[in-house]
Amino acid sequence: MKVAAGTTPPGTSNEREAAGWVRRMFTDITPRYDLLNHLLSFHIDRGWRKALGDCLESVLKRNDARILDLCCGTGDVLFHLEDRGAAQIVGADFCHPMLVSANQKAAARGRAAQLLEADALELPLADNSLDAISIAFGFRNLANYRAGLAEFQRVLKPGGVLAILEFSHPRSWLMKSSYGFYSRVVVPAVGALVSGSREAYGYLPESIRMFPAAGELRAMLESSGFVQTNFELLTGGIAALHTGRKAADASG
Repeated sequence: MKVAAGTTPPGTSNEREAAGWVRRMFTDITPRYDLLNHLLSFHIDRGWRKALGDCLESVLKRNDARILDLCCGTGDVLFHLEDRGAAQIVGADFCHPMLVSANQKAAARGRAAQLLEADALELPLADNSLDAISIAFGFRNLANYRAGLAEFQRVLKPGGVLAILEFSHPRSWLMKSSYGFYSRVVVPAVGALVSGSREAYGYLPESIRMFPAAGELRAMLESSGFVQTNFELLTGGIAALHTGRKAADASG
């Protein structure tokens, strides 16, 4: 399997086209995004979010910490992290309708979310300004993975934490075959029925298939300058939680 350097949606030939395709796709599926996330994952995504919060626990408890929840979508991870600590947390996404939905959900919960419309590859943030970055199921959709990691390196403080929660590749034959059937057949059918976009939910399994395996992504983090890298396979390898730190002696 050839591993892509970044997401390559159908009909795109460069990074700019890929980013535009992804933005349009998320715009189209925003109204049914939360419903489908919970439905297609059988609510297992709640446990995955908890695992992400657990690995950031020490940073979340610090009231002087600044955390960026990148590719925040409609805000589920953002709100989960806010509920767990005293840190200042900002959610960022490059899809405006997703941020509108996140803002509406925050208002319904009686809170004021800090939201930023921004591209993960060009963050409008100062060098060495963040204590942590979380990104849940968004890294796979970046048009250039290494450029994204370089940007994360730039904005993290020395010693800052990166946590990536992303779909991965099951290792056992039984899980691989059953999940393969589910993602190739069931996900596109249900996704199209509920959201009206077969293209979006046809893209999902292909983007997972082309995404680096957990060990390959860990190597990518290390070659991009991250240290203390690790990953934990979740739900039989359907997802993986990756962590790493910017070197303490790095200047940006």
